[in-house]
Amino acid sequence: MRDRSCSALTDDAEDEKREVGKKMPKRTDLKKILVIGSGPIVIGQAAEFDYAGTQACLALKEEGYEVVLANSNPATIMTDHAIADKVYMEPLTLEYMARICRYERPDAIIPGIGGQTGLNLSLQLYDKGVLEECEIELLGTAAESIRRAEDREQFKELCVELGEPTVPSAIAQSVEEGLRAAAEIGYPVILRPAFTLGGTGGGFAENEEEMRRRMNHALSLSPVHQVLVEKSIKGYKEIEYEVIRDAKDTAITVCNMENLDPVGIHTGDSIVVAPSQTLSNKEYQMLRNSALKIIRALQIRGGCNVQFALDPESFDYYVIEVNPRVSRSSALASKATGYPIARVSAKIAVGMDLDEIRLANTPACFEPALDYVVTKMPRFPFDKFTQASNTLSTQMKATGEVMGIGRTFEESLLKAIRSLEDGKNHIHLAKFDVSRLSQKAGTEGVREAIAKLLRYIEEGTDERIYAISELLWLGVDLHVIY
Repeated sequence: MRDRSCSALTDDAEDEKREVGKKMPKRTDLKKILVIGSGPIVIGQAAEFDYAGTQACLALKEEGYEVVLANSNPATIMTDHAIADKVYMEPLTLEYMARICRYERPDAIIPGIGGQTGLNLSLQLYDKGVLEECEIELLGTAAESIRRAEDREQFKELCVELGEPTVPSAIAQSVEEGLRAAAEIGYPVILRPAFTLGGTGGGFAENEEEMRRRMNHALSLSPVHQVLVEKSIKGYKEIEYEVIRDAKDTAITVCNMENLDPVGIHTGDSIVVAPSQTLSNKEYQMLRNSALKIIRALQIRGGCNVQFALDPESFDYYVIEVNPRVSRSSALASKATGYPIARVSAKIAVGMDLDEIRLANTPACFEPALDYVVTKMPRFPFDKFTQASNTLSTQMKATGEVMGIGRTFEESLLKAIRSLEDGKNHIHLAKFDVSRLSQKAGTEGVREAIAKLLRYIEEGTDERIYAISELLWLGVDLHVIY
């Protein structure tokens, strides 16, 4: 794999040809900036966005701007008076945000810092004319670019223009449209509601009856009543790239991450490893080039997360989606690499370029290079919600996560397991312990237990990794487990 610490200014021949503009110092015409937080913690959405929001507020204050924060969550350091100059703990709704805008009259608003909540509210303020009325500028990524990335149909059109492969899909705005699309694409299908967070409202449909039920739910939760009906590609590798771009078109890859769980389980519920462990150099560069091509075409200014599905048996891949904002993965990538994505994104939003922003003694236009492995493990609430199903799908169920750092994948995974604070200190669960059976049940009993474990790991659960570990201890063939 090539040295990823090199500058993105020399990424490829096309980049070398493009004209590099003059330096863009930070905006001096802006005095007061409004930041919208992600709101109260919701089960299935976690709270990593507060980390990014806090970073961004401090970065803006560092540059001398007055920061007004709207975030209805007292249980976070983000709403501390040391983080912003003025804090509003009001409901994060269009009505209340419009009131704050009219009272405070900020010069600008940064949409991509408060996760999907901040992004949606900023677009609503833009669409309803509140920003125009109060003469508030939308900083960073333009509204049209956000809409193009978030709107399923527009994003699919962009991918077709760029020659990027997308999963066979159709947009549906009613149950009938969804049923027609599913019949045409072929079951099973996956539903992805537009403008929702944590995969809310999404899921798999195996037949028409399930499709009708899930479609009703998905449409009701999408703010724009739009759902992407997509062919199921369960089992593909899920790979993510955190990329960042400035107004001068310098774009770099901050970090790439590989989900241990395949496509079909929300990335927030997956064990995620950075950097990727099983990609060849060709696969890594192929997906990296695709991510940079997409962020440039969308004209993103700041951080962006691009998700891919990669066929483990070939070089075929699909672009799953793009998040034109700081995301759950941004927090992981920032902590894993030491590259403060939200801080840099906030500075890009106020006019600075990557080569102007300093990170210790290094310009922000240099890509981090990792000589260690980071493993993220989700923390689930099933010990408290004992009646809830622990089956994992496209809708997120985790309420938090831990991170382990080590020289090897094994070391970082074990550190993460111990950090979960749920009584485990190894990749082992007593309920899956087959070795004890051999003394009681003999060889036949062990065979039955192995068959039972193999059936168990076919479906994603929060405990699947421990069942797989037991099968490995028992010497079951890796291809059978796979």
